[in-house]
Amino acid sequence: MTESLRKRIITAVVLAVLFLGVLLFLPPFATVLVLTALVLAGAWEWSAFLRPSAMGVRLGYVVLVAALLPAAWYATSGPDGRQFILILALVWWLVALGWIIFAPRNVTSWSAGIAGLLALVPAWLALRWLLELPHGAQWVLFTLLLVWSADIGAYFAGHRFGRTRLAPEVSPGKTWEGVIGGFALSAVVAVVGSAWFALALNTFVPLCLAAVGFSIVGDLTESLLKRFAGVKDSGTLFPGHGGVMDRIDSVTGAAPVLFFGLTMLGVVA
Repeated sequence: MTESLRKRIITAVVLAVLFLGVLLFLPPFATVLVLTALVLAGAWEWSAFLRPSAMGVRLGYVVLVAALLPAAWYATSGPDGRQFILILALVWWLVALGWIIFAPRNVTSWSAGIAGLLALVPAWLALRWLLELPHGAQWVLFTLLLVWSADIGAYFAGHRFGRTRLAPEVSPGKTWEGVIGGFALSAVVAVVGSAWFALALNTFVPLCLAAVGFSIVGDLTESLLKRFAGVKDSGTLFPGHGGVMDRIDSVTGAAPVLFFGLTMLGVVA
């Protein structure tokens, strides 16, 4: 085992234990505060993708996200508002997929800034909505496990079998073999999840795999913007993993899709 992999594993275990403690032992309002702090930390890191000329621009971006979170929460208090933001998130991630495929070098500071708002705000909302479901902490935990399993499967399958690059202009290290490994491991988690929440296997597993697919888009979108900004990682907070955005980029794509699917399956009233 290399020193880099050892550091990565130790950090992942520590983060997993901390998240488990937050979700299972803190009251819901405290969990929301932690989620909000993570999103705002992600906004700070994302502000660097704008290639700002002054520190005030970065601070202003964080303040903008901080103001949009409660505003979006109140605006989506009814089912129509919630449906609108979920559809907006789905449309955005489809646009992001097209951006990655067809125009990965066509990036401006404005497009990077808008991308951050469309990634961070709906993801925060979706996680809060999941938290409000019966057994909400378990739903948030499952969402994280689903994304983490996809990341782990992709990491090890990519390192062992990776040959065919997934998006060489965006993230040269990612491969189709890694994607297959990520889907395979997350499918196992999805099967366990169907039993965990007593949901039909034939509908829940495809939903989970769709969420994983969008998690990859979230990951690649951040990679695209990091290349634009000329940085390898969004930050250095987590040894072996980078910054907050390097840990939650996949969640920004997966969480709204999973919650939208749960509404379609009737799990969410």
